Amino acid sequence: MSTTQANATAPPRRRLTREDRRRQLLDVAWQLVREEGTDALTLGRLAEQAGITKPVVYNHFATRPVLLAALYQDFDARQTALMDAALRSGEPTLPGTARVIASAYVDCVLLQGNEIPGVIAALASSPELEKIKREYEAIFLEKCRIVLSPFAGTGEIGAAGLRAMLGAAEALSHAAANGEITAVQAQEELFETIVAMVERTAVKVAGMHT
Repeated sequence: MSTTQANATAPPRRRLTREDRRRQLLDVAWQLVREEGTDALTLGRLAEQAGITKPVVYNHFATRPVLLAALYQDFDARQTALMDAALRSGEPTLPGTARVIASAYVDCVLLQGNEIPGVIAALASSPELEKIKREYEAIFLEKCRIVLSPFAGTGEIGAAGLRAMLGAAEALSHAAANGEITAVQAQEELFETIVAMVERTAVKVAGMHT
């Protein structure tokens, strides 16, 4: 069969939908960060790695900060889905809920590997990106507050305790990703931190009523 005949009978290449193209670009961007670091992530480099022209990338991500924000949003969506699924099937107790939060957070960071710390660091480089990170953190913390509140007596789990929990979650999960501690150690320490935070709130409430 001649080359012309082969080309005539070959199925046409399927054009990706906008959503599929965006997913492809995010996957390639994660791979680029994993292999070469966040500093290497530019729109031009992304186009080269994805095998497409720059205008296609610019059509999805107008600037590098927009791309970084999209990567963080992608990470957050994955973390939220993992946590929601675990909460639906987990035990509705303080230990059960705390373990779900701890495991889901650490597992999601480990699933993303060493890429997410670099993306988070890049987000902190500009007020606009830092604001986006803070907004997603606030949503995560509010979700934690809602699911943990039933175990805090009639007390309100405060912002300070939730922020301390998030700080521990980030530090422990990143330490696990870097191999400083194991995933189990990170999950157990975060689990203890969450339980202690809720129990402190319950004790304060009980003390006010005695």
